[in-house]
Amino acid sequence: MIEAGEGKRTLVYHACARLGLDRAVMGGNCRRTRDTVDLIPTVPHHFHPGIELVLIRQVATLAAIAALLGPVSLAQAQSDNEREEMLRGGATKKGIYNIFGLDGTGLGRTSVRYDSKYAPGTIVINTAERRLYLVQGGGSALRYGVGVGRDGFRWKGTHKITAKKEAPDWTAPPEMIARQRDVPRHMKGGDPENPLGTHAMYLGSTLYRIHGSNDPDSVGEAESSGCFRMRNEDVADLYKRVPVGTTVVVQ
Repeated sequence: MIEAGEGKRTLVYHACARLGLDRAVMGGNCRRTRDTVDLIPTVPHHFHPGIELVLIRQVATLAAIAALLGPVSLAQAQSDNEREEMLRGGATKKGIYNIFGLDGTGLGRTSVRYDSKYAPGTIVINTAERRLYLVQGGGSALRYGVGVGRDGFRWKGTHKITAKKEAPDWTAPPEMIARQRDVPRHMKGGDPENPLGTHAMYLGSTLYRIHGSNDPDSVGEAESSGCFRMRNEDVADLYKRVPVGTTVVVQ
């Protein structure tokens, strides 16, 4: 801060030291707090014309590169987001789970008290809770978090598991292609973008499956086209516990 007087000025000064500026940069006027000095007109500092021209050219070059790369990066990000949304059935992700790899969501496998009319070994999926229960004996069940169908794609009913596959291939059904023309038509098992993850269990003669997901953050959400997705480690556990012929009740 400068307090000006008659032909003099008082420098209430501390900032140039903080900024690491020396006397040469400040025109020799960096002094202690409240030093009183003659009021001397200052002349703006300029770079040598040759250096100034080089700097201007460098800045212009960097600006041109940024202008070119900006749209490319944005287009790539938009393309990746659109592809991810297509594989999730067109729904936008609503939440993030398992931050830092920790499960504070209650979506992992756990044993719970579960009074049920269904026989042990039955799978019961509660779409409102977004939970899957594998009924055990003695009034208990293994509970897993699942992702369920988005609005307009949820359903209820009873089916049997008619097939099980590890590293399943995925083929876009005609209904999905009709809704989303540029959806990938087919993905091999093991593809990191395959929406079925590592394991799949097929329900009756329907297009619906209980399957894994390479997008674990989507588990617990309502964004699929009617299938039930689990985290890969959970679907692998369930896969080992249930045979073909298992009854699946969707509520």
